[in-house]
Amino acid sequence: MAKTLVLQFDTEFGKTASISVDNPREPINEVLVKQSMEQIIASGVFTTASGKLAAAKGARVIERNVTDYELV
Repeated sequence: MAKTLVLQFDTEFGKTASISVDNPREPINEVLVKQSMEQIIASGVFTTASGKLAAAKGARVIERNVTDYELV
């Protein structure tokens, strides 16, 4: 099962931007995620078409199952 941690941010122009992290370390520590998001915002490293990241909006883990089939 593949897991992705999606960090959602509000941008300076009122849109939403996301950063995805594949295979996050578990269990997810919500306090650490929030602190990390605040550090990302403070660093100003990421900019989007709708401006700089302005605030932490939310975070979620997406799980998906992948089944490969061998075609004969």
